[in-house]
Amino acid sequence: MKDVVVIAGSENDRDFVEPALKLAKDLGIETEFKVYSAHRNLEELIKYLEEVEKTGKTKVIIAVAGLAAALPGVVAAKVELPVIGVPRDVGPLNGFDALMSIVQMPKGVPVATMAIGKHGMLNAIHFAKRILNL
Repeated sequence: MKDVVVIAGSENDRDFVEPALKLAKDLGIETEFKVYSAHRNLEELIKYLEEVEKTGKTKVIIAVAGLAAALPGVVAAKVELPVIGVPRDVGPLNGFDALMSIVQMPKGVPVATMAIGKHGMLNAIHFAKRILNL
């Protein structure tokens, strides 16, 4: 486990995440990138999150969300770690649907929300760095 885990719902998200992983490396943040879908492999995601919490090494999780944005909410519901949601600029609403889903999490399921798209992904790394500095 690394300081920051970045979880995306699809392997197609890798190109979107790569610049942020490079930024994290440049900032000295140890990261791990995982692909788990809240829709397609929920059981594997939950098992992985249990392992993350058990080791205690990970301090922040960044969850990349497209369309329905279920991933950040599921992650936040299952862990007691800070979760940062990043809406992808995809789909018919170009990420606005993902943004609205993330910012409307129910009480008790907190998700910090970044801007839609690549700047939001990079800011998630900068925000994670600030959390790690606490």
